[in-house]
Amino acid sequence: MKDLMTKFQKTPHILQALLNICLFFLALALSALLISETWYIVQIVYQSFVTRQDSYYEMLSELLVFFLYFEFIALIVKYFKSNFHFPLRYFIYIGITAVIRLIIIDHDNAMSTFWWSLAILIMVGALFISNRRNSGVQKHEKSESDH
Repeated sequence: MKDLMTKFQKTPHILQALLNICLFFLALALSALLISETWYIVQIVYQSFVTRQDSYYEMLSELLVFFLYFEFIALIVKYFKSNFHFPLRYFIYIGITAVIRLIIIDHDNAMSTFWWSLAILIMVGALFISNRRNSGVQKHEKSESDH
């Protein structure tokens, strides 16, 4: 029975190691996609100079995809730097960027655009609350350490 309990106590460490390995490979894959997206953006800019055709929507859409890759990589880096914890505000940043990209790509329906804009407003409010809560916790911890 004691051996069984010892094995169960090791389970969280094994799962944490598996999660860390998977996140590491995900970060490598996202880095490769980020480089690929950067190359694609360079090609779009070059094509617009050569053909004198501006494709602002495509360019803006690709830039937002670039930032989505960048934000996910930053989230994984922050996860490892903060002792295996995902900060909430990074998810909110990713959500805001994704919804902005959606609005840019599909903005034909005014009511749909309104609802997506409202979603962005709610996420910005959540970000404000999250940042305010974090700054309050940091001030509280700092005042306790002064005593």
